[in-house]
This record gives sequence, structure tokens and C-alpha cells, in this order.
Amino acid sequence: MSDPNPVAGFILAGGASSRMGVNKALMEISGASLLHRTARLLQPLVTEVTVIGPPECYSRMGWHVLPDDRPGLGPLGGIATALRVSSCPWNLVLGCDLPYLTGPWLDFLMRRALASSADALLPETARGPEPLCAMYHRRCLASILAAIERNNLKITQGLSACVVEIIPEAEWKAFDSGGRLFKNMNAPADYEEARAFFEGEATR
Repeated sequence: MSDPNPVAGFILAGGASSRMGVNKALMEISGASLLHRTARLLQPLVTEVTVIGPPECYSRMGWHVLPDDRPGLGPLGGIATALRVSSCPWNLVLGCDLPYLTGPWLDFLMRRALASSADALLPETARGPEPLCAMYHRRCLASILAAIERNNLKITQGLSACVVEIIPEAEWKAFDSGGRLFKNMNAPADYEEARAFFEGEATR
């Protein structure tokens, strides 16, 4: 992983965090905010890191921040913004609330996309596809914008006209024997679990 992949990295941080009660992108684990942890993980792997979210919340953190083109559209709107501004054909899009992601897994995902003829690559768990840790080619933008115009804001609807390659559990599990890779932080209990995991790991 010495040379960055020819991929742009985007972190979606424009959500309301309604179940958490506070902006979860700014919540800290081991002294660093979730957003900062995610950006630092991405930085050596991609050509550029961009945060999609309100600049007034994040600009002071030192990362490139852009607002959603059309706020209020949820993650699909954030992906549309990312693909519009990207300078790379392939783009890694991450939610800001995935503390268990690892560099080796993201590097594998990017290299898999670069070798694929699909328009998007999504890992799949028992819950279904994981679209906020996924690769999107700029070719997806037209389909996503068409879905937004129809007010179809589910990411899977946005990809309805795209060729989507699924990465099954049997493949990504090699990077995550504990099954935590895509576990996100939606509620305070999730945050406490992540803090206990990483802060306990730091003392071992």
C-alpha cells in the first residue's frame, strides 16, 4: 500500500445523527474524532480525501470539505455530489460512522474495482449491500441523478441503471474474522462498544 490507488476518497458526514443525539462525526475514540480517524485511514490509500458535509462543522479540521449540492437528500445526495466533483473515474465512498474499517480491506476493495468492468462494487452482509463502504464509478452519476429527480432516494434505487458487482461475505471476511467491519455507530450504545473495543485494544 505504498502508492495511492488512482481513486478519490469521499467521507459522507452530512447526516442528522438523530438516533445518536449529537454529531457522530465529531465523537471521539482514543482521542480522535470519527471523521478524523476515517480521513487518516483513507489518506495513504487514495489520491485525495474530501468530506461531503457542512463546511462550518468540519473545515477547521484541516480536510477538504464540500457541502452537499442539494442538502436533505441523504446519502444518495452525498454520493451524487462526490461523483460530480471527482477528478477520478473510480471513487471510494464511506460513511463517517464506520470505526472498524481497516486499510487492507479498503485497499483490496479499491484494487478489485480497478480491475472490474462494473459501475459499482458493494460488499454484502446478512443485512444486504453496504453502500456506504463501496466503490462508485463516475458512470453512476446519471442513474443517481435520475433517481433523485424521481424522489427515489435509496442508494439501491440510484444504482438501478448501473452494473453492480457484489462482494460476498466469503471474500470480505478474510479481512474481518470478528464480523465487525461494517458495524456502524447509530446509537450511544454503539459508541460505547466502539470506545471499549479500541481503548481496550490500546492497553493490551
